[in-house]
Amino acid sequence: MQHVALLRHAFRTVRAERSFTMDAIVILPDHLHRVWTLPEGDANYSGRWRAIKSEFTRQLRATGMPLNRDHRGEHRLWQWRFWEHTIRDERDYRKVIGDGSKAC
Repeated sequence: MQHVALLRHAFRTVRAERSFTMDAIVILPDHLHRVWTLPEGDANYSGRWRAIKSEFTRQLRATGMPLNRDHRGEHRLWQWRFWEHTIRDERDYRKVIGDGSKAC
């Protein structure tokens, strides 16, 4: 959680290049959840997520933090896969986000 500012910067950098709206995000110690709205006709979620992970990793390396690599030479900072869910309608959106009535 100590590098949230770098993560925010990575999101902003990529959003300036590849538009999206951040509807919700939850950052946990070992993973995060996010809900985005992409521009009409643009479904390139994976490209945006890849760019954000890459930008964050570059920034983190620039701080001097040592990052381990796997057998392919890729940084082990991020899990290999992610799960994507396309929200189909308002009911699905409320199911994922909630209606705002629940306090944390």
